[in-house]
Amino acid sequence: MEGLSDAGQRPQTVDTVFSSETPPVADRATTGPRPKTLEQRTAVQMAIIGGLLVFLALFAIAMRYRAAGPVSEGEAPTFTLQTFDGGQVSLAEHRGHVVVVNFWASWCPPCRDEAPYLEKVWRRYKDRGVVFIGVDYMDTEREARAYIREFDITYPNGPDLGSKISQAYRIRGVPETFFVDKQGKVAEMFIGPLDEPHLVNSIETLLRR
Repeated sequence: MEGLSDAGQRPQTVDTVFSSETPPVADRATTGPRPKTLEQRTAVQMAIIGGLLVFLALFAIAMRYRAAGPVSEGEAPTFTLQTFDGGQVSLAEHRGHVVVVNFWASWCPPCRDEAPYLEKVWRRYKDRGVVFIGVDYMDTEREARAYIREFDITYPNGPDLGSKISQAYRIRGVPETFFVDKQGKVAEMFIGPLDEPHLVNSIETLLRR
């Protein structure tokens, strides 16, 4: 019969095509991203808590640092400064001398007010056992060198690399000046621009000790 020969091959049904070519829904679900395990979630939470604790500790140290204020007495923090002229100066090597440590910056208007007095008094006392050291704070080398040329500054000056010296002295800004006696102790700390009478009086007092 012609009908039987035409039906010699049975066409695939929809169910047959689906089952042979399409993976079950359950299998497809297992190929997606797996949810984090309890251990992974715990590790993430611990990392966040640890970072927060570190931040809080650093914040507390910074607040204590600011509350303490600049060094105003006791042993002067020692340091070695690389100067702009390629040399270096160390506070420790000047034990037995009166030392004036001045923190300044070229962008600081009050620093410009006191710069002529600092240089004038330095030239007056440099042969009497008095040492001036300028510490350039948060500045660019180009601007700092221009500042030194502008005021014809001849006493040693150098950049506070990494702000290590300013941190040791706990300064809050510029200008700030520390008078160190012959025993290496901070005898006076002054915030703001100095005038000539103040400089002379402080130095004379320390020279008489």
